[in-house]
Amino acid sequence: MTTRFTRIAGAVLALGLTATGLAACGSDTSGGGSSSGAASGSGGGAQKIALLLPENKTARYEAFDKPMFEAAVKAACADCEVLYSNAEQDAAKQQQQAEAAITQGADVLVLDAVDGKSAATIVNNAKSQGIPVVAYDRFVAGSDYYVSFDNEKVGQLQGKGLVDAMKANGDTSGDIVMINGSPTDANAADFKKGAHSVLDSSGYTIKAEYDTPDWSPDKAQAWMEGQIGTLKGNLVGVYAANDGTAGGAIAALKGGGVDPLPPVTGQDAELAAIQRIIKGDQALTIYKAIKPEAEDAAKNALALAKKEKPTAATEKEGVPATLLEPVVVTKDNIKDTIIADGFYKASDICTAEYAKACATLGIG
Repeated sequence: MTTRFTRIAGAVLALGLTATGLAACGSDTSGGGSSSGAASGSGGGAQKIALLLPENKTARYEAFDKPMFEAAVKAACADCEVLYSNAEQDAAKQQQQAEAAITQGADVLVLDAVDGKSAATIVNNAKSQGIPVVAYDRFVAGSDYYVSFDNEKVGQLQGKGLVDAMKANGDTSGDIVMINGSPTDANAADFKKGAHSVLDSSGYTIKAEYDTPDWSPDKAQAWMEGQIGTLKGNLVGVYAANDGTAGGAIAALKGGGVDPLPPVTGQDAELAAIQRIIKGDQALTIYKAIKPEAEDAAKNALALAKKEKPTAATEKEGVPATLLEPVVVTKDNIKDTIIADGFYKASDICTAEYAKACATLGIG
């Protein structure tokens, strides 16, 4: 089902990108944001699209979002230009990068905000100069278009997956902890809300809860280390909002002598998380097919740069939106999801350390 969805979504978006490829063209670069010229507006000549990503601790942004977005822009307009910046989890730095992109002539901003609330300033500044904004992956009020996944559903899937894994272990009650995402990330609030909608009525006790600053795996690990003394013996599950925090939690549990490990959730289908799932250290992750998300953002960014309306199936807080479908990945469907979709190759996953576990699961 996942593979079919992703391929259909990719095909539909590819058609949209082909149509958008009629955009005017100039010179193509995809480097670190350097470009010449003052603000160009939406007149003739090449379109300049600023891609502003939030951080590089989470592997997906540099490994997938950036190259996939750049490839989608190039496929639609070979001579259009991407002005790229990564804020490294610094909201003030992202503000400066947005202002620099506008000075360099950006026709549209594609913004994955470090801080959804403070990013409203970026949106207002851009729109005051006639520059539209695509909120990419994380919602920002007042933007012109939003593309992401159904983030509350992500949390629900994580919560249900955790409950299923705990019951599969024979645990119908006991203590769980919640390691949520960054308090400045609007998506994290949706993940948390969705997870609570399942876990609050699950029969398990949420013994402790933590909002992880900057999505930091190190901070998640340090917090988890501080909980083990009071939870050891009755801890039956860990809700971790993404794979980075999951990795931190698992390191803490192993360091604290917790054996066997309780089920731990995650999100983003990072390679290290898939390997932990194969090994049995992590119960699940959430796969969000980044390619159709990046392609959709590119298509609609180019449309907005030409003062055309974005293509949207729904809306969020009055902003035209596209919400894609997240999918749970466990050891039982790795082949049918991330490998079938080409997100990773079996050879990427099944290195020497994991070869035996891969063979047991029929991967490789």
